[in-house]
Amino acid sequence: DGRLTFYPGNQTVDLPFINFMKRYGTVFLNAYTNSPICCPSRAAMWSGLFTHLTESWNNFKGLDPDYVTWMDLMEKQGYHTQKYGKLDYTSGHHSISNRVEAWTRDVDFLLRQEGRPMVDLTGDRKRVRVKEADWRNTDKAVNWIKEEAVNLTQPFVLYLGLKLPHPYPSPYTGENFGSSTFLTSPYWLEKVSYEAIKIPKWSSISEMHPVDYYSSYTKNCTGEFTQQDVRNIRAFYYAMCAETDAMLGEIISALRDTGLLKKTFVIFTADHGELAMEHRQFYKMSMYEGSSHVPLLVMGPGVKEQQQVPHLVSLVDIYPTMLDIARIPVSQNLSGYSLLPLLCGKAENKVSPRRPRPSWVLSEFHGCNVNSSTYMLRTGKWKYISYSDGQSILPQLFGMLHLLSPNRLIYCSANRLLTDSLFILDLSADPDELTNVAIKFPVVIHSLDKILRSVVNYPKVSSSVQEYNKRQFISWKQSLGQNYSNVIAHLRWHQDWLKDPKKYESAIDKWL
Repeated sequence: DGRLTFYPGNQTVDLPFINFMKRYGTVFLNAYTNSPICCPSRAAMWSGLFTHLTESWNNFKGLDPDYVTWMDLMEKQGYHTQKYGKLDYTSGHHSISNRVEAWTRDVDFLLRQEGRPMVDLTGDRKRVRVKEADWRNTDKAVNWIKEEAVNLTQPFVLYLGLKLPHPYPSPYTGENFGSSTFLTSPYWLEKVSYEAIKIPKWSSISEMHPVDYYSSYTKNCTGEFTQQDVRNIRAFYYAMCAETDAMLGEIISALRDTGLLKKTFVIFTADHGELAMEHRQFYKMSMYEGSSHVPLLVMGPGVKEQQQVPHLVSLVDIYPTMLDIARIPVSQNLSGYSLLPLLCGKAENKVSPRRPRPSWVLSEFHGCNVNSSTYMLRTGKWKYISYSDGQSILPQLFGMLHLLSPNRLIYCSANRLLTDSLFILDLSADPDELTNVAIKFPVVIHSLDKILRSVVNYPKVSSSVQEYNKRQFISWKQSLGQNYSNVIAHLRWHQDWLKDPKKYESAIDKWL
């Protein structure tokens, strides 16, 4: 969750190396994912293109394996490249459940696709390495820096992909099959300030937006949760963030120990956030801030120290930024824009000048746990969310918190478009995104929808995704032959499905 990298979110957990990057570099206050789920988000970051351009529709459908990424281009230009850990941006990965749930989201049924979110404490106060696979990859990256990078005569680029702070997909059998577990040790949990944890407000189930209700139900979050249940889920998530921060610290320390830190750019970001029970949901797949707002911090040669950038940016900006740093000509057909001018505090990038950065960012979602293609336009003080064809499902509009300076938070009123950079404190804004004001501001809706349609013909894209989902499901169903009924009955939704399998197979047949 990107909000943990600046005040007030960072009061909940100690993140010393995030703070180190803030002290010696730049933090972006309004950085967003271009699709709030693993594979499509990473596809946007590695390609520099919006999701509808790469057709990275879900966690099974990402980039083609031979797609030329920014790292490929840097390697061609003489950079020594190295990757460790989670990549997850090409097609063909993730579970059968994950892809089938995405393909069948237009089917007229409600099935819990996840186990109820859980917490679990492991080890004792000496247990530092909880996510052992991530630590092994961090160790590999550290050793590479100390043994390889330090001796290179050519420039290098190193990528380290961590799974944390992603909840653990466990256990695999029994009543809680498919649950997502927020797992940590007492060592990390002690880094969390329980009294600073905000318990999110929830709309009543009857008042939820229909897409939110579908998401909450399929994520198995419509049951009873006590305040302590919610506080624990959030606390354990923050503890997992603290463990992630420690891995960042290992990389920073290795660069410092080898004398490379002052001449190396370090970029820290994420593919998406974590709702951690905001809006009665966990996981991602949502345009709410907990899911779509990502961390983005940069330090390196020429990067302004202690700078907080309020500009709206997104992960497609990573591609042109990497090329800009390497002084490689940037293709004009990218969706993103170089961050280098903002990092260096310059009005214009003299290395690779382009048209002005737009005043908006785009995020879109076409995967599981959401029963409609979703499009978010974030601009000025507004967040506009449109669904499907723009007509059949009520859109959402929220007045957003506008961050102007390191020491001042300004709430923008939801009664006029952004016309200047200063606002009076107005508590009518809705930082928790609980009040949909779409009906109250039809002129604003019209204006923002016009901008959105100029960026993406979203009714057409939604229709294309629906056709893709049906084709993929039919092909998968035919590949199973007579085994189809048994396989589909025992996916993650098996606890609901097995209560009336004929009913749900009939619903699929009707959809087809």
